[in-house]
Amino acid sequence: MFVPDNSLISCAGLKRFVPLLACLLLPVTLQAADDKTELQLKDHFAEQFKIGAALSEAQILDKKPGVLDLVAQQFNSLTAENVMKWEEIHPSPQQYNFSTPDKLVSFGQKHDMYMVGHTLLWHQQTPDWVFEDEKGNLLERDSLLERLQLHINTVLGQYKGKVQAWDVVNEAFNEDGTLRDSKWLAIIGPDYIEKAFEYAHQADADIALYYNDYNLFKPAKRKAVVKLVKQLQSKGIRIDGVGIQGHYALDYPDLNEVENSINAFADTGVTVMFTEVDVSVLPFPDEDNQGADISLDMALQQQFNPYADGLPSDVEQQLAQRYKQIIDLFIKHQQKIDRVTFWGVDDGQTWRNDWPMTGRTDYPLLFDRELQLKPFVKDIIN
Repeated sequence: MFVPDNSLISCAGLKRFVPLLACLLLPVTLQAADDKTELQLKDHFAEQFKIGAALSEAQILDKKPGVLDLVAQQFNSLTAENVMKWEEIHPSPQQYNFSTPDKLVSFGQKHDMYMVGHTLLWHQQTPDWVFEDEKGNLLERDSLLERLQLHINTVLGQYKGKVQAWDVVNEAFNEDGTLRDSKWLAIIGPDYIEKAFEYAHQADADIALYYNDYNLFKPAKRKAVVKLVKQLQSKGIRIDGVGIQGHYALDYPDLNEVENSINAFADTGVTVMFTEVDVSVLPFPDEDNQGADISLDMALQQQFNPYADGLPSDVEQQLAQRYKQIIDLFIKHQQKIDRVTFWGVDDGQTWRNDWPMTGRTDYPLLFDRELQLKPFVKDIIN
């Protein structure tokens, strides 16, 4: 939090003797680059956790004026929304597309940001050729492991010393805690997760290695990931953290269960991150499948797109209250949480506008479509 020098010293001193809330209640007088009085999230939460954002390809390429300036001002951690996923960064056997990821990493380095690579292994957005030989037949286990290791070595080699952490494996579990039925599992077997972490550590021993998933508040899924962490640890395989994707809604999920997951993962000795935070205000067409399964694709129905012309004030108040509850939970467990990353910068580019129905109008982030910080965020922090 940027305050006059004497206030900053006072806040630091207070932190030793009174709860953090005392510091948070100090007046927010934060100076932006254009001399306007404006809140800077990364400074305000500097003593609690990193504040991150995921950037789309269009944003990385600066196609919407003002976004990168806003990101540099507000955030101190960056994640690529899509451009480091396999189909984007390694679309064919002999082709690697490093141009756009390089721009993201250079931007992060310029502004001294914590860079998180996303992701090395996922069942989605992985080209079919990865699992096939030149004749289109499925690979055998050893051949697929060799291909996985080559991919990890090449990508991590490109960003060694520039990217500080990687989501090594993404979304490997079903909601009931069983391993997801994927080609990785079918060809390699259940130890494919272990192999991915082993290869990543061998490729770059200096980076942090994370497992990342959604709906980790669900007891069965939570239990499975805790078991995974302990299994890796028991075998001497490095895992540094668990990323809890925070794709939430106004009444979903029960934050008591989210808190239980924070504690459960922290108890294993790894770092906890909230990696993809957003809060949808829209009704969801399939209550049993809320989360982040991008395979869901439904035709647009107007009853599930009620706010195309703007967000009513009463719903905005509900969003404010929900974000307050979530931020309160993060603050409560700040000693266990290393990073809070929002899955997007502003409402205009959020994936929530197109999932699970393309063309919806959602309002899930802290900045609106004009790149303005929503007033309720300042109210929460004050």
